Amino acid sequence: MIKFILSVVIILALIGGAIQFISTEESWVLVVNKEATLSSIQNGAGIVYDFAKELISDADQIKSVDLAIEK
Repeated sequence: MIKFILSVVIILALIGGAIQFISTEESWVLVVNKEATLSSIQNGAGIVYDFAKELISDADQIKSVDLAIEK
């Protein structure tokens, strides 16, 4: 359970922009901006919430489509 919560926090920080992935020819690096981490997690959660809210509102519009076949 702790690994799941930690994974969610890291993913939200990535979405929010506190963690940056930098790759060079020699190595891959994750850079963490400690000052921006909390606001980044909040921003990431907001982005995910808005995306899910948009998906749900789009699903409500699909209900109005009539799929009846007439012969």
